[in-house]
Amino acid sequence: MTTQDIAEDFVALCRLHKFTEAGEKYWAEDVVSVESMGDTPDAHGKAALHAKGNWWFGAHDIHSVEVGTPYINGDQFIVRFTIDVTIKESGQRMNFDEVGLYTLHDGLIVEERFFAAV
Repeated sequence: MTTQDIAEDFVALCRLHKFTEAGEKYWAEDVVSVESMGDTPDAHGKAALHAKGNWWFGAHDIHSVEVGTPYINGDQFIVRFTIDVTIKESGQRMNFDEVGLYTLHDGLIVEERFFAAV
């Protein structure tokens, strides 16, 4: 599969709100995830990324998610995510606008790095 094929499939799964499935399909075992903000900005390995995702989905009520078109460059692609959520603990509703930069090796995501609009 090409970077374009992987990016398009990854985005298609995310648009169906199948984020866990997208990760399971494309994350390398030793994947690294780097967040731009938060208490634990880096996660290493599939298990850590699953735990991070479980925490995030457990801590937020998601009202809507928009997943942009992937932009490709070699073995990398970028996707914009716009997410409307309510933080369960505080009841605060907010919008997240961030871009994910995904780096591939041998057809799998070895790093995802997020950049948030502030």
